[in-house]
Amino acid sequence: MFENVLHRRFTSARANQVWVADITCIRIRSGWLYLAAVLDLYSRKIVGWAMALSMPVELVCTALQMAICQRQPAPGLIVDSDRGSQYASQAYRKLLDDMRCEAA
Repeated sequence: MFENVLHRRFTSARANQVWVADITCIRIRSGWLYLAAVLDLYSRKIVGWAMALSMPVELVCTALQMAICQRQPAPGLIVDSDRGSQYASQAYRKLLDDMRCEAA
């Protein structure tokens, strides 16, 4: 399990130091659309996102990969998320490890 590094301090002194990630669902005519987003706590801007009709692990991985491609963060970036199965998955954790990010 990930350590609680942020301790509910949702601020950052500089860009690409701390990101937060989550999934939300949006009601559409045919059911639900799921949106995974990654937000930079410094700028409060969405830096990565992905949408799908279900919540597979690839949804959160794609959002994080978009953020990484666009922002090119330095090693040590803290990425905070809930403890849902997508964020605890082996694929997501490997992506964090490969980018030398710290999961929170």
